[in-house]
Amino acid sequence: MIQKIFYNSSLPRSGSTLLQNIIGQNPNFYVTPTSGVLELVFGARANYTNSPEFKAQDSDEMRMAFRAFCRDGVHGFYNALTDKPYVVDKSRGWGYYSDFVNFFNPDPKIICMIRDPRSIFASMEKNHRKNPDKSGITNDAEMRNITTEQRIDYWVNGQPVGLAFQRLFQVIKEGRDKSMLFIKYEDLTKNPQKEMERVYTYLGVDAYSHDFNNVEQITKEDDEVYGVFGDHVIRNKIEFRDPGYKEVLGNQASQWIRQNYGWFYEHFKYF
Repeated sequence: MIQKIFYNSSLPRSGSTLLQNIIGQNPNFYVTPTSGVLELVFGARANYTNSPEFKAQDSDEMRMAFRAFCRDGVHGFYNALTDKPYVVDKSRGWGYYSDFVNFFNPDPKIICMIRDPRSIFASMEKNHRKNPDKSGITNDAEMRNITTEQRIDYWVNGQPVGLAFQRLFQVIKEGRDKSMLFIKYEDLTKNPQKEMERVYTYLGVDAYSHDFNNVEQITKEDDEVYGVFGDHVIRNKIEFRDPGYKEVLGNQASQWIRQNYGWFYEHFKYF
């Protein structure tokens, strides 16, 4: 029987899959790949908001009942999948929609993996380059996304990277980041023991002795669904690797990212 559901709402290419599989070593936790549960409650919310059948009834009663529907629906979903007491659901939207989560799951615990934006864009660029056999985002006829700089601009203004940063910016502006736990990818790979202690303290559950040299991948998802930028395979050994973003992006593009996301570097003290 599920006791608590926690949320992993991280930036793209920032180690959210790695974190899920580390936590998954703990036998008390059921961890998900990229989850669609948020979409289920979103769909329910749209019908609850717009259906005349709900509008025609007592609003206070309907609100109370809808809250229970969301809460029990999410718990029922996971009770059908596991008998473990804790769940960590991974979806990028949980952090931005934390006010809605709080509606049916008060004081939600939301973890957000973050990473130097230059490393995030370098990771996207690497995936683009290593898949020359697949039709990607370039369009020669329209001279679109031909250069690295053009592709960075494309990702800044689109999904998943641009949307994730815009959502995080708004979360910080509203002060909702104060109730979330942020884990730097760089810190997790340099000192996983320390960062996992922070995770367990934040979640309020007993810590677990993890094997950081042999993290088995237990989350499974078909990356073909997400195209060339879907990359949810982890390395079994946790170790810090030089991101090498300057070699991938070049100095000028790296400096532009640093300036464009100055709020991020300042808020999270990236130097």
